[in-house]
Amino acid sequence: MLIAGFPAGAWGTNCYLVAPAAGEECVIIDPGHQAAQGVEDAVKKHRLKPVAVVLTHGHIDHVASVVPVCGAHDVPAWIHPEDRYMMSDPERAIGRSIGQQLMGELTVGEPDDVKELSDGAALELAGMEFSVAHAPGHTEGSVTFRMPEQAAIPPVFFSGDLLFAGSIGRTDLPGGDHAEILQSLARVCLPLEDSTVVLSGHGPQTTIGRERATNPFLREVAAGLGDGFSAAPRRGM
Repeated sequence: MLIAGFPAGAWGTNCYLVAPAAGEECVIIDPGHQAAQGVEDAVKKHRLKPVAVVLTHGHIDHVASVVPVCGAHDVPAWIHPEDRYMMSDPERAIGRSIGQQLMGELTVGEPDDVKELSDGAALELAGMEFSVAHAPGHTEGSVTFRMPEQAAIPPVFFSGDLLFAGSIGRTDLPGGDHAEILQSLARVCLPLEDSTVVLSGHGPQTTIGRERATNPFLREVAAGLGDGFSAAPRRGM
């Protein structure tokens, strides 16, 4: 399996291209702010053919390049219905103070073909399987994508802004809910195998085992004390 990732834009949002191997079809995850050129560079370098864009959530730092990327390759974008409005109205999703700074440089809107994700869905794209889990808290429509273990490759978990190395997504923007993100951590992350590789929306790669042992939020949730652990993290949009 080939996973080509790079941080893009003002927030260093991780965009990923996933394919069975170089020279094959691929899926693009979270082409955000200023990610379009990086996507094209990776497509050319690895001789890939995009077949879909899939989105962990609707914040502008994760979806700003969806329209040009989908248009360039004539592919659909997949997003949870509760976050779909954010593609056309990012200011409503991130607050006016942030939105006003960005609107002059962005062309917002939906690509021609938008498909909606649902909890528990199994997407078969580019010859690969992506298991979808609805994981609200950072946004109402946040989702994660998990790929099963393959031969010598451990499971891979695209966590979006749910789980980071050492932290979790912020919950102080419209649609965020701290209690809900803790519930999502418990329901979506804790059952995963320690060997699961975590590729998040911001920051470095980690594993579920490492986060289970060291991430203060995941440790508190695992101990059943999450409701009292309310300090706001500072990762993500």
